[in-house]
Amino acid sequence: MKKNRRLLNLILGPLLLLACIFFLPESLFAGLAGRAAVGTVAWMAFWWVTAPVDYAVTAFLPIAVNAVIQMADMESVIANYASETILLLLGASILTVSWERTGLDKRIALRFLNLIGSGLRKQIVFWFLVSAVLSAVLPNAVVCATVTPIAVSMLNYIGEKDVASSKTASKILLTIAYAAGVGGLATPLGGAMNLVVVDYIQQLTGEEYMYIEWVIKFLPIMIVLVVSNLLFLVRDIGRKEELGGSAEYFARELKNMPPMNVEEAMSLALFLLATLLSFTRQFYQDMLPGLKPAYVFIICAVISFLIVDKDGNRLLVWKSVQSKIIWELIYIFAGGLAAGTLINDSGAAEAIGQMVSGMGLEGGIATVFVIVLLTLALSDVTSNTATAAVSIPIVISIMQGIGLDPLPYVYVATIGINLSYTLPTSIRAIPVGYGLQPSYMMKEGLKLSAIVLVLMTACGYALFVL
Repeated sequence: MKKNRRLLNLILGPLLLLACIFFLPESLFAGLAGRAAVGTVAWMAFWWVTAPVDYAVTAFLPIAVNAVIQMADMESVIANYASETILLLLGASILTVSWERTGLDKRIALRFLNLIGSGLRKQIVFWFLVSAVLSAVLPNAVVCATVTPIAVSMLNYIGEKDVASSKTASKILLTIAYAAGVGGLATPLGGAMNLVVVDYIQQLTGEEYMYIEWVIKFLPIMIVLVVSNLLFLVRDIGRKEELGGSAEYFARELKNMPPMNVEEAMSLALFLLATLLSFTRQFYQDMLPGLKPAYVFIICAVISFLIVDKDGNRLLVWKSVQSKIIWELIYIFAGGLAAGTLINDSGAAEAIGQMVSGMGLEGGIATVFVIVLLTLALSDVTSNTATAAVSIPIVISIMQGIGLDPLPYVYVATIGINLSYTLPTSIRAIPVGYGLQPSYMMKEGLKLSAIVLVLMTACGYALFVL
């Protein structure tokens, strides 16, 4: 039965592509490229959820399909597999390999278990708030790529190594990815997508936009999002669910650990240095414009290969390191970026936007609902920045066309631009790379997306339109 189901899923993937090519309306997608791009994303989503092949294999579909049906310039598609974010993830993976070699992973795990406590609800709240606060002023990918390995070290220590079959591990990794997305909405510094919005607001008003105004406007939205996301995440967690031990046990284990040795300290220092330089880039970007977070992590990863122990033996050797790097994570992330390139460069995103503009929207709560739905959906299949670049001009033209002030609806669109929960694209590829099942992500993501859609429609209408 399993064999037959796998064969059926294998066949259904490309059939989804063919169905989109032949049955999507030509009046909406005038060219083959747009229909094929939508079909490719549908194929990828289906295979990621049903897993008839490895997740990383599915991530290469944009290259394979684009070679047969040209939807975008192939160089643009391939560039996603060696983007700056991919290099950042590679550098972070190399640095965390040294944790296992030195025993640093166990020390980090015990520190966090001792600090936060072993209650699963407390852990969920802690990881959510840390990730959300950091992503308010830092790129979401940087936050997710640096916080996730720390959580994974803790999970490994308590025996939750099989993320796919562990409710506890799945919840915590999903929490970090969700929070990194939510936190980005808090300030304009939360990501490039917000700076795109700011640019359009300045064009509309003809005035410089003050960042504090953004924070004030979106504060009520952030409160609703944080509370609703946390309630959703802890809804099925018992009050007494623990992470494999009592607080006293973890405190005793930490006390019994030997003092940190030199190699362990150097491994920790390199990761902290890479993280600190990534988080404080605004202070040195004028002096060192080329030293972006991705390259900081690569430099520190290279340095990690120079560490030797007291006997002169190298801590890291590429032959052993490459077997521990989470290549699947890197390729899944790249595949998501490539899918976004197909959607944008093929004209599919623009066609979807034109469909919305032709719906006869007249403002009010129905328009708010459609805008939030559109931006949520686009953010799931392409990058948040690309969603902003595509959707904001459409929103402005629709509102100006019916004689309404577009600014409130630009704020509404910004909510959806920052949120996405369902597919392993963008930062959501990171927990999948560590073992989270895309089927679980989609099941949970669809539920939370429906909740957020209702809440954000109501909040957006009440706060920005009324």
